Amino acid sequence: MLVLLPPSEGKAASGRGAPLEPGSLSLPGLTGAREAVLGELVELCAGDEGKAREVLGLSEGLRGEVAKNAGLRTAGARPAGEIYTGVLYDALDLASLDAAAKRRAARSLLVFSGLWGAVRVTDRIPSYRCSMGVKLPGLGALAGHWRAPMAEVLPEAAGDGLVLDLRSAAYAAAWKPKGEVAGRTATVRVLHAPTRKVVSHFNKATKGRIVRSLLSAGTAPKDPAALVEALRDLGYVVEAEAPGRPGRPWALDVLVEEIH
Repeated sequence: MLVLLPPSEGKAASGRGAPLEPGSLSLPGLTGAREAVLGELVELCAGDEGKAREVLGLSEGLRGEVAKNAGLRTAGARPAGEIYTGVLYDALDLASLDAAAKRRAARSLLVFSGLWGAVRVTDRIPSYRCSMGVKLPGLGALAGHWRAPMAEVLPEAAGDGLVLDLRSAAYAAAWKPKGEVAGRTATVRVLHAPTRKVVSHFNKATKGRIVRSLLSAGTAPKDPAALVEALRDLGYVVEAEAPGRPGRPWALDVLVEEIH
């Protein structure tokens, strides 16, 4: 099972360990594309701060994020699972998983990123600020920059098992499973059952709890149909829609009564 996650906008501080080594990250086929984004981002943020804030969509109060990006090559690095914070990652709570569940997380979780493309939770990275919606002056829109290298690398990373896609739309734009891989991909929405509406906070929190439940239970469904049964066994209310034709993902709605 491969679980595709969005990053968090807010991030923990960089560690005091050794700086980033781009070539040491998982999915080495993305190294060239990573170096291109990293190089332009550092150069942008080391120059005109006002221009950098405009490009990155940062307010005056977030000017410190520009300085952080300028120092990415020398900043300490920590496992990505410690860098990403926020509602989904608080609910997932990787640090409190038992040893077996942590090993499953290391194998199956893939976090998408405007800067790194995609990383494993064990990959050591510094804290940064660069969303997938950014358009860098030289490289252009980052989602477009990542499409070709992702198309080369991600099908192999997906292997022959289930792909559970929990990304937001901006990050899904960087790679959309196609063909046979799409047929064993499941996308998930979390709906407030009484209103049938998506509410951002509990949407993220529930997705984090879903991943935690699967990791803790040691459940490894092989396809979307098996995922539906596994989630129901774990106590989730799930409505599923199989694709109308080959090459399309399954669409799963998880219904939640309470917003928390």
